[in-house]
Amino acid sequence: MTQEQALEILKTGASVFLTGEPGSGKTHTINEYVKWLRMHDIEPAITASTGIAATHIGGFTIHSWSGIGIRRRLTDYDLDKISQNKRIVGQVRTAKILIIDEISMLSADTFQMVDAICREIRQNGQPFGGLQMVLVGDFFQLPPICRDESGTGRPIMRTDESIDSENSFLERGNGPKQFAFNSYAWKNLNPIVCYLSEQHRQEDPQFLDFLTAIRRGKVAEKHHNLLSSRHNKTAKENTTQLYSHNVDVDRINNGELAKLKSSAETFEMHSMGRSNFVEALKRGCLSPEILTLKIGAKVMFTKNDILTHKFVNGTIGDVIDFSKDSGYPIVRTKNGRLLEAEPMEWSLEDGGKILAKIIQVPLRLAWAITVHKSQGMSLDCAHMDLSGTFEFGQGYVALSRVRTLQGLSIAGINQRALEVHPEILMEDKNFKLKSAEARAAFDRMEKAELENMQRNFISAAGGKWETGLIVRNGSAAKINKRIDTCSVTFQLISKGKTVSEVAKIRGIGEETVISHLEKLQSKKLLPIESIAHLIDSTETDVKKIQAAFKASGGDLLRPVYEQGFSAIDHFLLHKAD
Repeated sequence: MTQEQALEILKTGASVFLTGEPGSGKTHTINEYVKWLRMHDIEPAITASTGIAATHIGGFTIHSWSGIGIRRRLTDYDLDKISQNKRIVGQVRTAKILIIDEISMLSADTFQMVDAICREIRQNGQPFGGLQMVLVGDFFQLPPICRDESGTGRPIMRTDESIDSENSFLERGNGPKQFAFNSYAWKNLNPIVCYLSEQHRQEDPQFLDFLTAIRRGKVAEKHHNLLSSRHNKTAKENTTQLYSHNVDVDRINNGELAKLKSSAETFEMHSMGRSNFVEALKRGCLSPEILTLKIGAKVMFTKNDILTHKFVNGTIGDVIDFSKDSGYPIVRTKNGRLLEAEPMEWSLEDGGKILAKIIQVPLRLAWAITVHKSQGMSLDCAHMDLSGTFEFGQGYVALSRVRTLQGLSIAGINQRALEVHPEILMEDKNFKLKSAEARAAFDRMEKAELENMQRNFISAAGGKWETGLIVRNGSAAKINKRIDTCSVTFQLISKGKTVSEVAKIRGIGEETVISHLEKLQSKKLLPIESIAHLIDSTETDVKKIQAAFKASGGDLLRPVYEQGFSAIDHFLLHKAD
């Protein structure tokens, strides 16, 4: 299934499991869906199964959003207590769409608890209280850790009339059901499967064939020979090392930093907001609270640069100096680009309101990182020792971070590194079959019928089909204010102001300025000449940007950045498409 087909299905309001290989465009598809919802004045609840994933998307963990917290089971008392929490009740009752990212790392028991809480608070016996559920992830990635307070793994639940069938499902077999799709809640929800089949990360057909063989459980002799050709005992210069254990990563990073003779510079994280929210952000942030760097240190950017698109989460470089003006590190990336790494924000938002945020230089030492923390990254090159792999999917996650075979270097590997969970192997075939059936069913629909379904969904979710000036349920003032604030930004940009200047004049963040421009662009209210001055290079024009983007395959952003395009270049590209 293509991204466009999956997006059309999502727009009908159906609950969906969006999956596919790493680099297939899951994140891009969800981002487009969220933009579409917001354009129609609907704010989805965006969550993730882990703190790292939640920090990346600027949302809550599903544990925090639902009120589960660290609970491993849900008693009658727990459910009643959560139902009296005003914050939890407010966000669960008002939600229309619930997105859960990295669903592979959410256990069946936790997924079941979320279902019980949603139905209880919303007083609705439908799966998840009638929410549209958007489950995103790849079960070939790292699995959940299954354990509970009692050690038996059996949750205790009180919900509605389906309690008997839930208990009978959960009590089958020994111990907890590991994967979310094992739960009664998943089977009751029965989400439409959208299995993305395109590839936008791996650029090497031979390497892609190898990764696909792992997913199918059909690693052959030719694939072992392929790995043998990439055997190196030590990492080459400027190559990030991946390890299974934190102790190895810390040993290498601290040891390499100590070897550098230059003086150390320290950058301390700053925070604002409620302490529990701040701590959650810190746990999910890949940059440390105290970042110690020296000239010569190998570093990795830990956040996507949505303003200038000069780096992404996973971009590797070396610290070559510290700015004489700001004191911030200057990084030379692998392609020779010089970037000043200025502090960035990681925030936790609820309905557009920032509940907490942390501010830190978006870097971490990168001689080595753990396989777990590499999930979601795209690396040009990596050296890995997979001889200590102990979990199904761990080797696959590490190997699939690399874009080409030439960028792969392996010191050691064991058999488990090439294995995927046998249950996932079987279920994946079922997912592909269901996806094909869904694609065929929607392909048979008339365009008018599909649009009518989408209109009905927007109406049921309390949104407005027509975009532009939105007036509904007495909220005209609030919506008009949103349109007006975009107009103010547009007026300043049209007068030749830069994004940074507009942010300072208006007292808002630069990311907010960009979001205003994106909203105006989506409504066809942003003439290209009004933002032409934002291009870094006077030699760059839209046709050149388009050519670079198309040459990259249409969704590979890094090759575009590496050709020297920056700042609003990428923004202009989308404007001109």
